[in-house]
Amino acid sequence: MQQQSSLLISMKNKLNPDLSAKHIRFIAIGSAIGTGLFYGSADAIKTAGPSVLLAYVIGGIVAFIILRALGELLVNNPHASSFAHHAHDYLGSMAGYITGWTYCLEILIVSVADVTAFGIYMGFWFPDMPQWIWVFGVVLIVGATNLMSVKVFGELELWFSFFKISAIMIMIIAGIGMIVWGLGKNGQPTGIHNLWSNNGFFGNGVIGMILSLQLVMFSYGGIEIIGITASETQNPKQSIPKAINSMPWRILVFYIGTLLVIMSIYPWNQVGTNGSPFVSTLQNMGITISASILNIILLIASLSAINSDVFGVSRMLYSLAEHGHAPKICNKISKWGIPWVPLLMMMLMLFLAVYLNYVIPKHVFLTISALATFATVWVWIMILCSQIAFRCSLSKTQENNLAFPLWGGIFTSTVAILFLFFIIGLIGYQPTSRTSLYAGIIWMIILLLGYYCKTHYQKKSAMQE
Repeated sequence: MQQQSSLLISMKNKLNPDLSAKHIRFIAIGSAIGTGLFYGSADAIKTAGPSVLLAYVIGGIVAFIILRALGELLVNNPHASSFAHHAHDYLGSMAGYITGWTYCLEILIVSVADVTAFGIYMGFWFPDMPQWIWVFGVVLIVGATNLMSVKVFGELELWFSFFKISAIMIMIIAGIGMIVWGLGKNGQPTGIHNLWSNNGFFGNGVIGMILSLQLVMFSYGGIEIIGITASETQNPKQSIPKAINSMPWRILVFYIGTLLVIMSIYPWNQVGTNGSPFVSTLQNMGITISASILNIILLIASLSAINSDVFGVSRMLYSLAEHGHAPKICNKISKWGIPWVPLLMMMLMLFLAVYLNYVIPKHVFLTISALATFATVWVWIMILCSQIAFRCSLSKTQENNLAFPLWGGIFTSTVAILFLFFIIGLIGYQPTSRTSLYAGIIWMIILLLGYYCKTHYQKKSAMQE
């Protein structure tokens, strides 16, 4: 009887599968392009020199393994509302609880930074306008559009991603023109000698390249959002694999291509010394309004990030509520198929960003934001562990008949997990990021205590009934 009741509730509170294949494709592309590329790349270049290209290739391979592992789980069970759902099914209730709430913390921290960044970018053109007004406005607009339907979210993300991709492609093409034909340099090609002219390809040695891996992996943060879209996707067994398999060329074009152009045109040891590497590159191309162009790109990137943040946390809270890990009210669905309660909760949390703009100093804010790095890596580890547990549950025949298997199966996932633990080690090794590791450990302890209290309360309530 209880199972039938749960089934009826599940059918009543079903999310609408209104995301098309093109939406998923652009969501996957957009998730790989964010502030990690526009700003984080400067620190990564300064740490590694030109060998940061190798670091991005290594990081990209691991990111692709994570996506393929997630894809294997999604295609096998496309109705799962998130990767926390898979963790719950294959690793246990506690794993699902920790994975879901850690992802919510990660995205909430990032989203506060994203809406604050939007206010800063608008201040570039309107310096006299209070920053909180822009923050308040963007939360209202993005939140309201997400309340309409998941299709509206998909359309917004499609166009945001399209403009980001177009801007980067134009810069890459113009950069190639400068490197090969001297575009904007009176016909004098710059060539690619800057890749080895300053202390060689490994500008700061192999150690520098290794240390940059932490920054590189943070740049890939957000790729896992595709694991929250499956239950709202039309024909996920086809659209999800296509989107995931496009990841390698996205890495090559958007990350490797962009950084190759920047470091060919501009000496790597000067990148970031005079502002954003994108501004420096555009100025070298003779584009005098480079700062305004970059600001437009950054505004679009931040809008895309905020849009994804609101979607990701609202769906994760809905998924947690399905398993009793969040208040039952988070499982409520509007007539448009939207989990409106968690979405409103996310908006309320973002309104706190308006207040935080006044009371939190920048250095404290950045310290708190560093926790997102640890949370991102932890979520990826749980995705890979879920895939391993899933494989272990299959017979040999079932394993051979998987529709979208991760190449190498358990072995490949294990290698990726070891790499991610190495990244956690780097977080603890470097003084600038060590605080986030300590905060991450404290967060895990809080979650374990919270899970114990939750299960104790649920058992006590069941006994009273």
